Amino acid sequence: MIALISAPTNLGLRPPQPGSVPGADKAPAAFREAGLFGRLASRGARDAGVVLAGRYVDDDGTRSPGHVRNEAALVTHARLLGARVAQTLRGGDHPVVIGGDCSVLVGIGLGLVAAGPTGLVHIDGHTDFRHPGNSDACASVAGEDLAAAIGLHWPAISDIDGYGPYFPAARCAHIGHRDDDEQLDEVVDRLGLVLSARASAAVDADALPATVLETTGPGYWLQVDVDVLDPSVMPAVDSPDPGGLMPQQLSRMLTALAPQAIGASVTVFDPDLDPDGRYARLLTDVLVPGLALVGSGLAAWRR
Repeated sequence: MIALISAPTNLGLRPPQPGSVPGADKAPAAFREAGLFGRLASRGARDAGVVLAGRYVDDDGTRSPGHVRNEAALVTHARLLGARVAQTLRGGDHPVVIGGDCSVLVGIGLGLVAAGPTGLVHIDGHTDFRHPGNSDACASVAGEDLAAAIGLHWPAISDIDGYGPYFPAARCAHIGHRDDDEQLDEVVDRLGLVLSARASAAVDADALPATVLETTGPGYWLQVDVDVLDPSVMPAVDSPDPGGLMPQQLSRMLTALAPQAIGASVTVFDPDLDPDGRYARLLTDVLVPGLALVGSGLAAWRR
């Protein structure tokens, strides 16, 4: 059974304006209003509750070097979310985490450690590979989550309680970046599979799972950042960049990849940029067919 976990966090994002607060923490509620939870429940999913995050603070004026935004609150949330993910898997269900920003990947990875090495399919309009080894601008984990997940960030983020790295780099597949991504060369060197949005659109959806499985193995985690969509159809994200996927392309991709996933997460939708709810409804239509299939192709998985 699919277990829906709401993770309403914005802790990994930069403030839209100095002193302001990002809106990504409102995404689970917006998706519920748009019908995502109800439509998945009608297909057998259960509601596994909410993992609340601490208060967002614009700490740019007070944060010491070597620390990310909202670090203490982010780590606390990661521990709580990791515990919920691990509990869900132990109960035999497939967790689907509805974020929130993509710093949730840190907590999810923390929760998967007990299951043993787990592959990752990271679908995102950016590689999210900024880290202290390649940038002096580290601060927002939502732009650094993939690097943190494979152990390249400051230990406070990438090695919480000594459990990092959360995913083996060789078993990680990244899909969806734009061709001019700043960290692309390093990502290609470190990860098992890297496909740009343009390249992935050229791969037949039926052939994609076999290509991914060569890197990840079955029972991978499926992380979907909705900024993989082109801003012409999905502007309600923190960092919209042209050259992304179209809704039908993403829907086909998720439907193909979800059956072999042990769980999934959806991140970075910002309802503050969607005042009439049209983009939440579009995303619901895109996501539900794939999310409903999470784990359906796995005969068994590690517990």
